[in-house]
Parts: sequence; C-alpha cells; structure tokens
Amino acid sequence: MKDQRNIVYQDLKLNRTPKDFRGRSKVYVQLWWIVQALLFNPSPQVFYRWRNWLLRRFGASIGKGVLIRPSVTVTYPWKLSIGDYSWIGDDVTLYTLGEIKIGSNSVVSQRSYLCAGSHDHKKIDFPLTNEPITIEDECWVATDVYIAPGVCIGKGTIVGARSSVFKSLPGGNICVGSPARIIKERKGYDD
Repeated sequence: MKDQRNIVYQDLKLNRTPKDFRGRSKVYVQLWWIVQALLFNPSPQVFYRWRNWLLRRFGASIGKGVLIRPSVTVTYPWKLSIGDYSWIGDDVTLYTLGEIKIGSNSVVSQRSYLCAGSHDHKKIDFPLTNEPITIEDECWVATDVYIAPGVCIGKGTIVGARSSVFKSLPGGNICVGSPARIIKERKGYDD
C-alpha cells in the first residue's frame, strides 16, 4: 500500500480559470448575479414573462410560453437555451459552465441539478472543464434529478425522481436509478 502522506493529488494554488471560460467579463457575470438576486429571485411567482425578459437581456434564448420559477438559479444565462412551452421548476440549478439546451414542451422539475461543468481530477492544477447538456423536446426530468456534463436526454424520455444521469439516454424511454437506466419504453401518442 502506498504512503498517502507523500502523494500530491491536487494543488489548488496552481488553479486558474481559463481565459474566456465564463463567456463574458467578470463584471458582466457579477452584474447578472446581482440582477438574479435582486430582481429575478424575489419576483412574484406569476411573473414568468419578467424572468424570461431578464434572462433574454443577458443572452439566454428563451422560447414562447416558457415557465421559469423564481427560485431557479442560472449561472451564466448566455449559455442557456430553452424551447417553447417548457417548464423549469422550483429550486432547479442550471449550472451553465457549459451550454445547457432544453427543448420544447419539456419539464425540469423541482430541485433538479443540471451540471454542465466539472474539474479535471487527472491534472494537478484541477482545471475547470465544461461539456454541454441537451434535453430534447418533450422530456420530463422529475424531481431532484442530477444530470452530469456531456449528457443528452433523447426526445420524450422521462427521468424518474432522484435519479442520477451520467451517460446519455435514448429517446422514448422511462429511466430511473443511480446511475439512470431504462426500465421501459414510454408510450407516445400518434398524430
């Protein structure tokens, strides 16, 4: 067995945020966080258009009829895209270190965490990384689901409550667990 006392796994004093990682200046990022804290989060629940307008002003692509609850947290709105008539529930975190794309008619339920960023644990300076997350049209991400960087949820798929998704899931299925796995096909409606 190795003597763990002499091994260095990470040295955070070497860590630096990569240039342009945020996609905007530090000042712009801070301005968004102030707006989110003072204007977005305290807004009345029914002010969906107001929150959509604020997100659009900061570069998000928000479709028509989108319902975003006031307790949602968005790290960098300019890396967020949400299609028409989608819903984002209470206390959802959209950790947009990488792009997050949510299709039309999709639901991300309360307390879910979409994490489009991480760290490279194989490097001593523990650098930030990002990979996009895509949730295609007509999906339902149920309550308290974790979605890892680089994941795509295929059209019409349901991810059950308290699941953790570390790999992409194909469309038209119901998936549960940690890690999430397909348990059955989702029944659709013919046109």
